[in-house]
Amino acid sequence: MYYLQKYMLTIIGILMGAIAGFAYYYFVGCASGTCSITSSPINSTLYGALLGGLLFNMFQKDKKDISSPK
Repeated sequence: MYYLQKYMLTIIGILMGAIAGFAYYYFVGCASGTCSITSSPINSTLYGALLGGLLFNMFQKDKKDISSPK
């Protein structure tokens, strides 16, 4: 449960990125099939999820774990 709270912002970024990646494929896409990312909905969704997770992870602050002594 702690990990879910710790990485909540990253998880939200992955979900929003996946939605944005699929929306980009659906509305813009690549009709010829030569575009490696936007020619397939799977590639576009996974690429969007990766970028969304990385983007939202930049804004995540590290929480100090006070349960383990140094």
